[in-house]
Amino acid sequence: MSDASVDLLDLVIARKRTVADGVCELSLRRPDGGALPAWSPGAHLDLHLAPGLARSYSLCGDPAVQAEWRVAVLREPASTGGSAHIHDHLTTGDKITASAPRNHFPFEPPSAPPARCLFLAGGIGITPLLPMIARAQEAGTDWRLLYGGRTRASMAYADRLAAHGERVTLRPEDEYGLLDLAGFLRAADPATDGGPHAHTLVYACGPEALLAAAEKQCEAAGLPEGALRVERFRPAPAEGRSFEVELADSGPTVRVPPGRSILEAVEDAGVPVLSSCRAGTCGTCETEVLSGTPDHRDHLLTDAERSAGDTMLICVSRCHGPRLRLAL
Repeated sequence: MSDASVDLLDLVIARKRTVADGVCELSLRRPDGGALPAWSPGAHLDLHLAPGLARSYSLCGDPAVQAEWRVAVLREPASTGGSAHIHDHLTTGDKITASAPRNHFPFEPPSAPPARCLFLAGGIGITPLLPMIARAQEAGTDWRLLYGGRTRASMAYADRLAAHGERVTLRPEDEYGLLDLAGFLRAADPATDGGPHAHTLVYACGPEALLAAAEKQCEAAGLPEGALRVERFRPAPAEGRSFEVELADSGPTVRVPPGRSILEAVEDAGVPVLSSCRAGTCGTCETEVLSGTPDHRDHLLTDAERSAGDTMLICVSRCHGPRLRLAL
């Protein structure tokens, strides 16, 4: 089962600054300046912005700096409240509540020589990759980054990354068009004596279109299963037939119609459920399944966890069959 710890910390925004067009960075500290819980590259946390408003953001600072956490937030044009609240209402000195970090996108650099790490970032998807790149650099791992965005000015931390020279390929769409993933994989990772791409790991984060293309190109390039590691921040569609969910702890049975998630249906019934990303990526709403067969649509649970069928992420997943019974 993934970690759905909900320990909360009262923090202060030590600094808020703009790091790209439409992107602001928050530096978070304890009010007394004390050490924060440890985290590792790929981790994220939830910011609790207002009652009923919590959103997940990747940590993009240095894990070795124990007194500070950093997150970068893109202002979404169709914001459901999170990014707009951060951009419009928060400032340096404000108090904020955050969860302890969780990591469902851990960085595991390849150890067998000739080891390589390839990083693929689209827009704000660069944030979880920044500490991974720093860790790879420190470890002496051969790595390359392909980073795309709408415009050069919208690409957070681009100048800092460009200092790595030819290891980094920056490709603003208005200058270069769509990312050439196939070309990047060919140029950055030629065949090795151990077989094509024998010791390569690819870490990718960005829009769904980028991740789908990465999956296709990595398969075409002959990378072994498991070589591509991705983090998504958009939910799967909630389409599908209706079904019933019995809430074993609180009593009611609710109907989940097409186009509505289990989480939304449960909330409509007046049953509070802790949630954050609503995209099947953070694990906050992971719920025990007492009976029925989940239709897993998350981007978090392992194949073994899905096969076991004893938990599910109710913000995106649905039901194979007419009925589920959940520990809610």
